[in-house]
Amino acid sequence: MAPNTSKDVIDIDFVDAKESKLEKLEGPQAGPWKYEIIYKSLATIVYFHLAALYGLYLALTAGPARSTIIFHCVIFFISSFGISAGLHRLWSHNAFKAKLPLQIILIVCTSLTFQYSALNWVRDHRLHHRYTDTDADPHNAARGVFFSHLGWLLVKRHPEVKRRGKFTEMRDVNANPVLRFQKKWAVPFIGSLCFIIPTLIPMYFWNEGLNVAWHLSLLRYVASLHQTLLGNSYAHFAGTRPYDKRILPTDNRSLNYVILGEGFHNFHHAFPWDYRSAELGTLFFNPTTWFIELFAKIGWAYDLKTASKSVIEGRAQRTGDGTRVQNKSDLNVNS
Repeated sequence: MAPNTSKDVIDIDFVDAKESKLEKLEGPQAGPWKYEIIYKSLATIVYFHLAALYGLYLALTAGPARSTIIFHCVIFFISSFGISAGLHRLWSHNAFKAKLPLQIILIVCTSLTFQYSALNWVRDHRLHHRYTDTDADPHNAARGVFFSHLGWLLVKRHPEVKRRGKFTEMRDVNANPVLRFQKKWAVPFIGSLCFIIPTLIPMYFWNEGLNVAWHLSLLRYVASLHQTLLGNSYAHFAGTRPYDKRILPTDNRSLNYVILGEGFHNFHHAFPWDYRSAELGTLFFNPTTWFIELFAKIGWAYDLKTASKSVIEGRAQRTGDGTRVQNKSDLNVNS
């Protein structure tokens, strides 16, 4: 069946009509709400963090093979592109298009991080952008740093998240066979790539002990998780707002080094479709943009979208806080 049938249009119009009847939410906003802890999630998070701390202890004292540490550093780095280039810029925002080989690479990198399925991640992120820093935002930064970083994973979702999540546009990603495959085989596929295989490789190839191999895998997983979560929390609290001072997301260059080019969060919320996720593009540290442009050179990434300079300037002049960096000579200005 063709993707743009009259039935599709009617259905979307019907959904939009129902959503339009809901109360308008404007951030930052956080109404009264009783947190209901999900104790299974709490126990899981506590275990992962205790195991990661033990893994760090082993790395510092037990003398694991240098190859094991290097191995996990490499996985940590390449898996980050699965989040930033794949889940974020490609599938959540359609900031560029990717041919099948690149999509397969990205879904493997994404699965190395064990952050639910790509379809779940995209749904939450699109809802986050539609209702940024309100009760319909899954990790509402208006509820504080801890909630937006980790707390939202430990409690039942706010009723507004459940109510308005039904209206999130997902037809494009639900039709993607790569994402459907990962969703169908989520537990064995993601679990194997994130935990089992990275534990077995050091044991098989350089005789690493199971205890060290397992706990270093968990250390790498927890570090990767917090790298992503910083974009929900710290990126909404510390920094400048060159493009829109009315919203919480900020531009922060120190954070940008940690999350591989995703630190220009005020720009990203102003222009979410821009594949660079930053006005400076490749002029500043932005490995994810370099990654996308590398694959664009071989034709695996294409239709790279950008906001025009005039549109960016106009937005900054209308709603920015006056801290916009415009050229290389300004790069030494702290943000």
